[in-house]
Amino acid sequence: MTIAVFPGSFDPLTNGHLDLIQRASRLFDQLVVVVGQNTSKKGVFTPTERVAFIQQSLTDLPNVTVRIESGLTVAFMQSIGATVLVRGLRNSADFEYEQGIAGMNRHLDPQIETVCLMADAQYQFVSSSLLREVAKFDGNLERLVPPVVAQALHQRLGSDD
Repeated sequence: MTIAVFPGSFDPLTNGHLDLIQRASRLFDQLVVVVGQNTSKKGVFTPTERVAFIQQSLTDLPNVTVRIESGLTVAFMQSIGATVLVRGLRNSADFEYEQGIAGMNRHLDPQIETVCLMADAQYQFVSSSLLREVAKFDGNLERLVPPVVAQALHQRLGSDD
């Protein structure tokens, strides 16, 4: 059985993330979505809130579980017997960034393979910072994030006008 891990901050969860999760779930026997904390970013939602958003949006994928983890992804993968690390790529900048991470992960554990999935064209422009900016000014997030996330973003970040 092949266990894959798809780590990320998911802050906020986007439809692009959901698309990648759904596609990866078809490629591997078990997919563990790992909600982590990006130490270089200030989060909008707590890890518990992010897990709830993912679980509410993925009720139809029985081979997908969601976990909160801190620390090295490689150590978590070793603890559950995962051998594949799934990452999404939107553009060449993402490729450059992920190439370095894949190299370090391979250094830490040569048994781990990184598999990169290209983002669907309709989501390639979506980033957390852009979504937060749009939400701050009560812009339309339809088709970019699940409805539960759009509502939460507007409540948390929307203008007070």
